[in-house]
Amino acid sequence: MEFEILSKIKSPKDVKALSKELLPRLCGEIRECLINTVSKNGGHLASNLGTVELTVALHRVFNSPNDSIIFDVGHQSYTHKLLTGRLDSFDTLRTEGGISGFMRPQESAHDPFVTGHSSNSISAAYGIYRANLLNGNNNCVVSVVGDGAFTGGLIYEGLNNVSANKGNFIVILNDNKMSISRNVGALARYFTVIRSKSSYHSLKRKVRKGLEKIPFVGKKIADTILNSKTLLKNAIYHSNIFESLGFEYYGPIDGHNIADLENIFRIAKNENKPVLIHIITVKGKGYHYAEKDPKNYHGVSAFDIEEGVNKNSANSYSEVFGSTMLSLAERDDKVCAITAAMAEGTGLSEFSRKFSNRFFDVGIAEAHAMTFSAGLASKGVKPYFAVYSSFLQRSFDQLVHDVAISALPVKICIDRAGIVGEDGESHQGVFDAAFLSEIPSFRIFSPCYYSELKYLLEKSAEFDFPCAIRYPRGAEPMGAEKYADNSEFTVYGSGKIVIVSYGRISANVLSAVERLEKEGVACAVIKLNQIYPFSEELIDTVNKFEKVYFFEEGIKSGGIAEHLSSRIKNSVKQFNIYAIDDTFVPSAKVASALKKYKLDEESIYNIIKGEN
Repeated sequence: MEFEILSKIKSPKDVKALSKELLPRLCGEIRECLINTVSKNGGHLASNLGTVELTVALHRVFNSPNDSIIFDVGHQSYTHKLLTGRLDSFDTLRTEGGISGFMRPQESAHDPFVTGHSSNSISAAYGIYRANLLNGNNNCVVSVVGDGAFTGGLIYEGLNNVSANKGNFIVILNDNKMSISRNVGALARYFTVIRSKSSYHSLKRKVRKGLEKIPFVGKKIADTILNSKTLLKNAIYHSNIFESLGFEYYGPIDGHNIADLENIFRIAKNENKPVLIHIITVKGKGYHYAEKDPKNYHGVSAFDIEEGVNKNSANSYSEVFGSTMLSLAERDDKVCAITAAMAEGTGLSEFSRKFSNRFFDVGIAEAHAMTFSAGLASKGVKPYFAVYSSFLQRSFDQLVHDVAISALPVKICIDRAGIVGEDGESHQGVFDAAFLSEIPSFRIFSPCYYSELKYLLEKSAEFDFPCAIRYPRGAEPMGAEKYADNSEFTVYGSGKIVIVSYGRISANVLSAVERLEKEGVACAVIKLNQIYPFSEELIDTVNKFEKVYFFEEGIKSGGIAEHLSSRIKNSVKQFNIYAIDDTFVPSAKVASALKKYKLDEESIYNIIKGEN
């Protein structure tokens, strides 16, 4: 696809060189490129369509990469990639070996920090700002944060730390859903306009400098006038948290008016204090389906541009979890569900409507969600915290301190456990089994099939200990009619060789063994449902075999396979582990990634056949 203007943008210098008259056409071409690419590759659409003008304005005012621009989460950085020399590779977005759907410093000098999870950009940006000062330069640092990220506590830790700074530091609040600062009436709108004019700020600085030159009393008069101005401003604006934290607040500003954005960004660059710019954008702007339904166009799979996203998704583990939670809640009024801004993704939308008094969406605040769940459990409530595996990492201290030490019966329902695909390193759910297995008092379950997940969820309602039930993204594998079993572990077949596995990889193992048996290779399979801790019965069973192969869709170091290997006796001559070894899993289709790490059926078949 050819773009008359966008194709000439090789760096931010080219964006600065464009006449103002060409900017709307540039934005139109960017949106066309975004829609076309995401429709083929999948990705985050609505958020990127809403930040086109914002990103163009940023690159016209600031000087990347010397000036650092960090997009919180980074899922809305697609326009940034297009304006920083990545148009030619943009069609590889989120593909194996292609460019990331988030910011990656190894991909471009214009990406100053790895992004992928929410609410960390202010802390990272402030670290870069202080490092710049230590390195003897005064380059600008800008953190672009969506309103959703302001539900994360790390944002406020960063804001609090920045507030002690006397120099220039810029935060842009991209508000596309909820109002952060209350504005009332014509006076408020008038003062917003006045305060965003360059002449106002120039005059303010000149008046203060002039007053301070008056001998003895000048500074006192200037401070008095400043305090009076603040009192008047607070009376009109009712103040806001940002000004209370020491930030100069500008806004709200139309996030689709490039001229206004450039003007306010230039003003912010000249402030000698922290600045917060509140802009209003339309999520999904420029694509009618996404504007009408931004929630369903936040993250999408490949789709037809004319028809829009197909909302009739296939049956999935998340849906089974959601439907089972409904039946649990109908039978037991102590059952409640907790999520961290992921009601739809975790299958809890219907629960949130039907049992609104027992549904708690705490925002992007996984650490709070964990301790909140512990508080519920301490008073006899039965909390089920549904969370993506990669986001569970953010609540590790709360897992240990607030749940495990008191052995509170919190049920952690871990969605997207294992490899998830194109979102790449920051979203792969390959660490949870390893770090959860290090915590005393936890039991970890990893069903392979829907019926097993349903059974464990229902059984867990009566558990008096903390547990985690982990399951992958997508649909169950083939074989449920033959191999679904609710036991702690199940042994299939016999021989001197045994393959141990859990979760969806068990299905790959069982399929491979069926093929091997037809070729005369005798092999047993142990399919784990409870993956940790191990029962003595399981240990005794494994120790009866001469060769053990463990296939694990998780990190090898500290994983379940390594735990089991430490419990084998001398009778076991070999213990072979196939897992993800000392690496982060990059973007790729799930099937391709499983093949790469030898966890697919064909690889398992070849390994066992080749060695036996």
